[in-house]
Amino acid sequence: MKDILGILNDLRRPRLLLRAARLGADEYSRNQHLKRHLGYGAFPRSGPALMRLLELESDINDKRRTSDASYSLVKHVDVLIAVLGEARLLRASRPVS
Repeated sequence: MKDILGILNDLRRPRLLLRAARLGADEYSRNQHLKRHLGYGAFPRSGPALMRLLELESDINDKRRTSDASYSLVKHVDVLIAVLGEARLLRASRPVS
């Protein structure tokens, strides 16, 4: 079983999507992004938040791959920004080995 960062490392998306998300991740705001994607209330820690964001992103990516009319490029990039932002927070919180 892979850990959450291993799953993230195996994520394969179009280069342009990831490039846009990396640029946006520098401006990542946990309060704004998680509220928008996970709803209101207490935010989960970075690990559980990242898992929920990855599930949401997977659903959005399925819409992209099947050319679903409800696919939103803007939402996809925004979720990827949150994924990258939470991954940075998770990496920063782990002890250095």
